[in-house]
Amino acid sequence: MVRHVLFLVGLLASQVVLGAPLRIATLAPHATEWVYALGAEKHLVAVSAHSDYPPEAAALPIVADYQGVNFEHLLRLQPTLVIVWQGGNKPQDIARLQTLNIDVFISSPKTPYDIADEMVALGQSLGVPERANDIAASLRASLDALKARYRPLPRLRVFYYMWPKPLMTIGDGAWASGLLSLCGANNVFSDSLVDYPEVTLEQVLAKQPQRIVAAQHGDANQLAVQWQPWQSTLQAPFIQVDPDRLHRFTPRLISGLHDLCERLRVP
Repeated sequence: MVRHVLFLVGLLASQVVLGAPLRIATLAPHATEWVYALGAEKHLVAVSAHSDYPPEAAALPIVADYQGVNFEHLLRLQPTLVIVWQGGNKPQDIARLQTLNIDVFISSPKTPYDIADEMVALGQSLGVPERANDIAASLRASLDALKARYRPLPRLRVFYYMWPKPLMTIGDGAWASGLLSLCGANNVFSDSLVDYPEVTLEQVLAKQPQRIVAAQHGDANQLAVQWQPWQSTLQAPFIQVDPDRLHRFTPRLISGLHDLCERLRVP
């Protein structure tokens, strides 16, 4: 089901009637990718920090980062539609946007299938429903194929982490835990009471994972150094994956998932 999807029903139609040009600001990197994927990039006037895909998005004005929304800069650009991320943008910033004379689209995907649902909703609002439906259908079909391929295989115990110091992993409610499940793998810290727990090396060793996955940028050899002294104890291959493809809620997730799933199955 679509969650928190639409605060802008009839947006495009109303703009055509009133003659107001569509001006989009995206306050999360995945929202920026959505606008490009839907072919509406000519309407983009502002983006968030780290909106670096496609590369040309990096040239647009930045109006939000981890500290929040720069409202002075944003309002100066006169957006008619702001796409926000509930869970990434500050609740008080979203609430303030909703008090202004601006349409707000709230994105809040919890599963990969939600990406398809939300893109369909946004595509309808932007007047490109066929393009959005095609993207969504392809995404859903790819996810279904992955589940069918890996579900029958023996489950692998995986330690998945995103930060080395402190060592930060994922709990059962974290986004990446669902990705591991699609690959036929179990998150060894699924019993955590929080979604992103800090753990110790001793706790990892006690779990005896069969694979170690680092969702980080950087040199794979350098990232693997901390595990080398424990290779004989763990006997778990080290895998580095691209966090942008896996952790941004975009159609690029599929290529990242294929890479993750295939590499998990390499002995």
